[in-house]
Amino acid sequence: MDVDTILSIKGRRVATIEPSRTLAEAARALSDMKIGALLVSDGNHPVVGIISERDIVRAVAAHGSGALDQAISFFMTEKVVTCTGRTAVTAVMEAMTEGKFRHIPVLEHGEVAGIVSIGDVVKHRLAEIEAEAQAIKDYIATA
Repeated sequence: MDVDTILSIKGRRVATIEPSRTLAEAARALSDMKIGALLVSDGNHPVVGIISERDIVRAVAAHGSGALDQAISFFMTEKVVTCTGRTAVTAVMEAMTEGKFRHIPVLEHGEVAGIVSIGDVVKHRLAEIEAEAQAIKDYIATA
């Protein structure tokens, strides 16, 4: 299975924010949308970074509450690992585990085509495992 399978179910909507916005604005957006990360885009480039709940917590822990008034660009992750719709779900799981991150943007032809979270991947894998288990039960019942 590939990432396009997940996106066909969850959708391709991606929440973005500009790098000049503040951490407080990012925190508010994450809370309002009930998501864990925002893709940072400057209008000229589809991905200049990503800002997650973890990034915000680390910024406040290191710099105090004043960090919330600073630009996202100071605290975002700039080296963003991406994938394509054709990337295998197992490869995405491996990248997330090795890189210790929970969100991976999906790029197609230089444009953002979606974003996949660890929750999306787990949900997909559970559905696969349940389908396999049911297939085995059906096979045994007819044998």
